[in-house]
Amino acid sequence: MPSDTPIILAFDTSAALSAAVLLRGDMVLAQRQETLGRNQVQRLFPMLEEILAESAIQWPDLTAIAVCVGPGNFTGTRIGVSAARGLAMSLKIPAIGVSVFEAAALAGLADDMPDITVGMQLPRDRFGVQRFAAGQPPLPLTAPSLSDRGFSSPFEIAHIAEFARQSLANGHPTQPPAPLYLRPADAAPAKDQPPVILDDS
Repeated sequence: MPSDTPIILAFDTSAALSAAVLLRGDMVLAQRQETLGRNQVQRLFPMLEEILAESAIQWPDLTAIAVCVGPGNFTGTRIGVSAARGLAMSLKIPAIGVSVFEAAALAGLADDMPDITVGMQLPRDRFGVQRFAAGQPPLPLTAPSLSDRGFSSPFEIAHIAEFARQSLANGHPTQPPAPLYLRPADAAPAKDQPPVILDDS
């Protein structure tokens, strides 16, 4: 392949199964999928290093970092997004955030479907929905009642990398990735008063 062929490292820590893939052009060089659980922080970078080593690719060879921004597990999503932004900053390359909906839509549109509606199960009997059409901007996310569902599209980690590759090829401007949350966090501020800080001066 030409030396200017983009090399994209993509990863997803927003779900129970964490995954990563290395894409050169439209070719998958290596990929991993692990159940990291509470070990996401400890295992993410070793997993990425293993993928790079398997493909004889060095960090400076990368063209872009792609990361799944959710919706998904709050902590896992934040870990992935923070890692992607840190890598992009240190390597001076773009970091591209890709939502679960965008990756799933790409999976469906790649099958020559003119348009696709992607649905995702959400907590509290809700269902997130977004509609995509080839060559058109996606419609805004909605959350109809569970009884309105009946459509969904699976995706693989390679679809996140491919979405990022297409974004780069089309010259789409990218903002730093940020977690996509469809509901507020379950955590609430503590009701107890904070401790008094004594000034011993």
